[in-house]
Amino acid sequence: MSEALLGDLTGWQLLVLAVAAVWAGAINAVVGSGTLVTFPTLVALGVPPVSATMSNAVGLVTGGISGTWGYRRELRGQGARAAQLIPMSVLGALLGAFLLLHLPATTFETVVPVLVVLAIALVLLQPRLQARTKRRLERRLASAGSEQAAGAGAPPSASGPGRTGQVVLLLVTFLIGIYGGYFTAAQGILLVGAHGALLVEPIQRLNAMKNLLSLVVNVVAATAYVVVGFDRIVWEAVLVIAVGSLVGGLLGASIGRRLPNGVLRATIVVLGVVALVALFVR
Repeated sequence: MSEALLGDLTGWQLLVLAVAAVWAGAINAVVGSGTLVTFPTLVALGVPPVSATMSNAVGLVTGGISGTWGYRRELRGQGARAAQLIPMSVLGALLGAFLLLHLPATTFETVVPVLVVLAIALVLLQPRLQARTKRRLERRLASAGSEQAAGAGAPPSASGPGRTGQVVLLLVTFLIGIYGGYFTAAQGILLVGAHGALLVEPIQRLNAMKNLLSLVVNVVAATAYVVVGFDRIVWEAVLVIAVGSLVGGLLGASIGRRLPNGVLRATIVVLGVVALVALFVR
């Protein structure tokens, strides 16, 4: 399919894309690498890579909305943290979208596999890392409690990092936002892995925050693509992906929220490995 024929997707091609979109929406809600389903599908159907990236990002926004809505219960009590992290994701996504439009695709693609491997390792090590973080927090809380008793103020949150950890958390979220704005695949795995190493939170709550931040990044990136590259977006593909991922996001959230923590962690690792393989063979 040439650039001039971007609007000529046939009926069976749209059907294949719809199935891929439902699957991508479900994966995004549970893990966050659904782009590795719809992006290769678009390219296989003849859509040029940059147009495929833009069309895919715009279409998957609805799946992000439904996945985030499905995890709304796990987001309760995380409003203050979200208020700190969302601006980092927005700034990162803006920079990432700018890079997509101005840098060769190979610039970041060489780094993507390394980042995914790191994220998988962090997810695997999460229980041990969280146990270590929890011990540090308990010591900090004990010290802060003594200071509070002496009139020095309220102790910090039991699930939040210290000042250095907070800076690292904001920086990591910003960097992942850059990556997500450039190439959205596997940003959810990166978020769960990095946040899980810094925060003492159940993986389901980490997954809920991942859905919210991934949605923010996708909305920012999609808006930038529409403003700058409207004529390079395949709008019929966007419509199909939007509907399919909306359904998939609801299904994925419903399934993911019922998975035990260990099963969810194993699912993230397995799909992360699949994503890694797909990145190498794409």
